[in-house]
This record gives sequence, C-alpha cells and structure tokens, in this order.
Amino acid sequence: MATHAISQRRAGRLASVDPKTVRRERVPDCPKIRERMREIANERRRFGYRRIGVMLAREGIIMNHKKLRRLYREEGLAVRRRRGRKRAMGTRQPLPLPARPSQRWSLDFLSDVFGPGRRFRILTVIDDFTRECLGLIADTSISGRRVARELDALIRLYGKPTAIVSDNAELTSRAMLEWQNENGVGWHYIAPGKPTQNALIESFNGRLRDELLNEEVFDNLTHARQALSRWRYDYNNSRPHSALAGLTPAAARRALELLDGSAPGALAKPQPMKYIAAGLSF
Repeated sequence: MATHAISQRRAGRLASVDPKTVRRERVPDCPKIRERMREIANERRRFGYRRIGVMLAREGIIMNHKKLRRLYREEGLAVRRRRGRKRAMGTRQPLPLPARPSQRWSLDFLSDVFGPGRRFRILTVIDDFTRECLGLIADTSISGRRVARELDALIRLYGKPTAIVSDNAELTSRAMLEWQNENGVGWHYIAPGKPTQNALIESFNGRLRDELLNEEVFDNLTHARQALSRWRYDYNNSRPHSALAGLTPAAARRALELLDGSAPGALAKPQPMKYIAAGLSF
C-alpha cells in the first residue's frame, strides 16, 4: 500500500484478503485516564460517569463530558440496575461435605391447602449426612422467631450443627440473623435461582409431596400435623433409602454413633410406634 499508494480496502480485494483480518486494532486513547477511571469505579461501584468526572476533576483531569462518557462506556463501567430487595448473603464459600451426623442441616418450606381451601406451610429440616428428617413443622404462618424456637428444640435433641443451608429468599428476617449470631451457626444461602445447590432438601420435599401431600386431603391443621408425624416416623425408621445402601436414616445414624462410640444406646432397635399412646390416629 505504501509503494503503490492504494487504499487498504482495494489492496485487500486484490489480494483476496478480508481487511478485517489484517487491520490492527486501534490503541485505546488516554490509557492513564482509563486506568484511573477503573480505580474509582472499583472503589465506588455505584458511581456513574458524571460522578467519576467530578472525582477526576478534583485531581486536575478535566475533559469534555462526551469524551468522558465514551471512555466510561468503552471500559464497561456502567452501573448495573438493582432488581428486587436486598437479600442476606450469608457465606458464599464452597460447602464442605458433611463427615458425621448433625454437621450440616438443610431447611426449606413447602406449601399445601386444607380441604376448604385455606393454605398452610410446612418447615422441613433434614440432616444432610444421614438423610434423616429432623422436623416437619406445619402451621398457617411460620415466622422467623418460630423457626428460631424450632431450631433450638432440634439442637437440644440432635446437637448443634456446624452449618445450615437454606434458600436465599427465605429465613432472612432480623430474628433469624440474630439467632445465627447468638448461636454461632454458619448459615449458607444458595444462589438465587439455583435450587440444585440445595438438592438434598429439594429431593426430600419431592418425596414428601409425592407420597403424602398429593395423596391426602387434610381437614384441618391437627389432621395435617398427625399425618406428617406418621409419615416422618415411617420415613426415618421404615423406608429404605437408596443413598444409604438400603438402610433407613435412623439405622444409619445408630450405626455411625456405634462406630464413633458416642451413643450408649446405639444398638437399640426401633420399636413400633404406638399411635394411640402417642395421641395419633390412623
């Protein structure tokens, strides 16, 4: 091109070469200003190009607002719009696999209706290691303070877990945050829209809905609580679990406690539940 004084486009046609493959990318102008803009944007993530321009002007870097906006856009520093309310983040570190019972629990909520059409909620709690259902709490409304009281009761029975996994959209009230701080239990919120990060409780909820909630119509809250209690007992003590090589969750817990030597009654076999004595009905 320099020898024959022809354009780049014509030279590309003569050589049967696409000009886009031989053109050099333009070197970004104002590299120092761009670097300083990135530094300010990292420090103040909610600043737009106008505020960044003010910060640069304080340092003696003054430019046309159109050039400032062009540099801001080319650097990809546009402020992202926030959607929805602020969520509690919890820890975002990878979850370690539980190595013993009561090391990690999972929590979630289910919803169902009575025969007359009124809705109620079910708080499900499982042990991620033994797959044991620790609690099925049903009520028309379950507040954060209620969840905290139920967790305290479960801790008295099974011991304090190292971590609890739950959905990002729930269990983020002030009462729950205070409970986490007071008890020193690590709380892991899964990423929004990623239920597979809490796959164990999702699988459990699917079994509960398929085997009980979709099979029975509850007349009232008492009826629902009795049915949930019977199903939980059957799930823990009679129903074989494929992830436990056919053992029940309760049998798996007893075997592990016997191996660790931490349970004096680890060899005790589960006794058939007497529903009448327990105040339950078929």
